[in-house]
Amino acid sequence: SEEQEQEDQGRLLQYWRDVARGHQVEVPTDMAEPIHQITTNNEGTHVREQVPYTLITRKEKCGEVLFEKRHYEKAHWACITVHEDTYEQSICYGFMKIMRYICQQNSAGSYLGMTIPIVTVVRTDEMHRTLSRAVTVAYYLPPPHQSEPPRPHDPEVTIEHWPAAVVYTRAFTGATNELTIIHEISSLAEALDCPAVCVSDSFIVAGYTNPAAAHRQNEIWFLERP
Repeated sequence: SEEQEQEDQGRLLQYWRDVARGHQVEVPTDMAEPIHQITTNNEGTHVREQVPYTLITRKEKCGEVLFEKRHYEKAHWACITVHEDTYEQSICYGFMKIMRYICQQNSAGSYLGMTIPIVTVVRTDEMHRTLSRAVTVAYYLPPPHQSEPPRPHDPEVTIEHWPAAVVYTRAFTGATNELTIIHEISSLAEALDCPAVCVSDSFIVAGYTNPAAAHRQNEIWFLERP
């Protein structure tokens, strides 16, 4: 019922507000509907489509996957670069703007559909000890919208065409913040036989669960140099 839906929206909005407040981020009331659309499966009609890739190789040790090497095809992504004080603030603000784009604030005027992962591009200093304040949040456009991506209403959201890439990935769970990301960059660099083949100043954090989720499933990605 409509009342039930409004109640659900209110609960979800409050939950997101509580999480965001921990990072000094305010979630505006008009986010209630996008949050509801994206976080509920709508009785199975909203399938979270995964960004397609081809697995090239997987390295394991004692049953643990150290890393995977994958090939991703060229594709259109909706992106926004945010410069907040902390990584968490940047992904909160960036993801809210991307959510609005997915949920009707686009030239198609329709819900585009959720894809996973939502990725954030982070940049580091040479020693990989600190993250730059510039964080790019990106959303892979579902296949029906790849050839003609709907235009964002928000001028800060841009449609980018990312070239095909070979990516080294390693899974991790839990919160994503500057400390965990720096740690995961170091762990993947250690696991790779030859990290020099990868781009060394920008990395990708791939999130498979929404930023407000308690148990986050993530990956760190290194891009192979072209």
